[in-house]
Amino acid sequence: MKHLYYGDNLGVLRGHIASESVDLIYLDPPFNSQADYNVIFKDQAGQESGAQILAFKDTWQWGTESEQALMDLLPHHGQLARFLTDFVEFLGRNSLSAYLVMMAVRFVELHRVLKPTGSLYLHCDPTASHYLKTVLDVIFGPENFRNEIIWKRSSAHSSAKRWGDIHDVILFYSKSKTFTWNPVYTPYEPEYIQQFYRYEDVRGRYRLSDLTGAGTRAGDSGEPWRGVDPTSKGRHWAVPREAVEQLGGPEALSWASQKKLELLDKNNRIDFPKKVGGIPQFKRYLSDMPGVPIQDVVTDIGPLSPHAQERLGYPTQKPVALLERILSASSNPGDVVLDPFCGCGTTISAAEKLGRQWIGIDVTHLSVSLIKARLKRDFDLVVRKDYEEIGTPKDLPAAQYFAETDPFQFQFWIVGEIGAQPYGAVGDSKKGKKGGDTGIDGQLFFRTPDGGKIERVIVSVKAGRNLNPAMVRDLRGTVEREKAAIGVLLLAYAPTKGMLQEAARAGAYTWGGRTFPKLQILTVEQLLSGEQPQLPRGVVNVSYEQKAAKSLTGKRTRDRGADPLFVN
Repeated sequence: MKHLYYGDNLGVLRGHIASESVDLIYLDPPFNSQADYNVIFKDQAGQESGAQILAFKDTWQWGTESEQALMDLLPHHGQLARFLTDFVEFLGRNSLSAYLVMMAVRFVELHRVLKPTGSLYLHCDPTASHYLKTVLDVIFGPENFRNEIIWKRSSAHSSAKRWGDIHDVILFYSKSKTFTWNPVYTPYEPEYIQQFYRYEDVRGRYRLSDLTGAGTRAGDSGEPWRGVDPTSKGRHWAVPREAVEQLGGPEALSWASQKKLELLDKNNRIDFPKKVGGIPQFKRYLSDMPGVPIQDVVTDIGPLSPHAQERLGYPTQKPVALLERILSASSNPGDVVLDPFCGCGTTISAAEKLGRQWIGIDVTHLSVSLIKARLKRDFDLVVRKDYEEIGTPKDLPAAQYFAETDPFQFQFWIVGEIGAQPYGAVGDSKKGKKGGDTGIDGQLFFRTPDGGKIERVIVSVKAGRNLNPAMVRDLRGTVEREKAAIGVLLLAYAPTKGMLQEAARAGAYTWGGRTFPKLQILTVEQLLSGEQPQLPRGVVNVSYEQKAAKSLTGKRTRDRGADPLFVN
């Protein structure tokens, strides 16, 4: 099961995801932080969505959708509905109460699709984490709250008259008291090793730990061994179970304490003190220790640096190492992992790397296209062969209807269909909305055969029916202005004869002994049938190679938008 959905996650959950079919859920929804990133998008049916958006400023507003969500909860989730109603009355009908209600209806569906042995991780920040926890307590039960995990997402932050806000909160719930859990360890700090593992022999570094426990016992654990009487010191033998089982097998656990001690001594695991009457100690080798069990304060996984290879330019991207840790602890290979706000696909990437099945949902074509490109780049996964894409146009009428009803989202979608980067859409609120542009809707890059130069492909999109040769001439002017190698014009409808003639007059680009049309026109019908632009092999992800590109060309590739995200 590997599914990538475009749409409002509430509708996808209700209409496509079966009850008790998911092993682990991670979600990183908008935080209601009122930060300004971009704009609210609509789903394919043209309805404004209350789910994930790229803008947080004035995003969550109380309205009919919020009122309807409360009404929908009453028949089957009356207690939650009453709780939320009281909450709304107390807080008022504002952006915060709208946010909580819209998240609550999604939590209900997430709880439904989760297996009894499953877990949910909610990534949020202190803006609303305490409110969200109370909602989750009602839905999951406070007894199934497992952890509040603190992730240090920044090294320092200067704030006026307040403590620097440098952490996010991750709330960990299980659906029941029986849930999947795998021990995960982190490496010891060098200072810790130097301080505690101070001894060394031919086997390696070790520390000394007790072989006795406090209090006396009447059984064999209180009897002397090799002249050492633990009872006389108010103690008893407490031989480490894991060492006994490792050295003698499970049956050794039933042995008397003295026989266990002989087993340890035979394997050079006991340190005898020089002081007469001293109690022997256990030699705990560093090589036998898997590390430090994961703690609820995560400080060893930092935020993505501006030059990190995995960085995609997405404003809320989390490091994949954080998701790998969560997935390793709370799922097993083959399990189904769901991310209903999958953004740039970090959860999906971690799930694919760790051998999990996955379901990703997002309400923007920008994110869906980005995830498809990321899967192709990192794992060579291709839609329809390795996973299913659901909710995007599959035939010409649907695609053309999409172009007419929402040309902005159509642009994101069709640019992603050729593996290009939507230009200036991420992290730039001014370019991430409809309006004046520079004639560039997308871009691709490739490296020349000698490996010395990064070339650029300009992509332009026309969603309307009214087409004319001037559009091709405009693209040609843009390609020349930007000193690009090739221009690609993507159309929702068939081009005119004059447009094809204008493109032919633009000439060709030569690469590796081959020629490629300088200007190329592709319709959505051609793309749906499997055609792609004629581009040189070796299209690269320049976000991986920006440093190399700079050193080879002496300057960075011109890019007024976000960092390049996509590969072909």
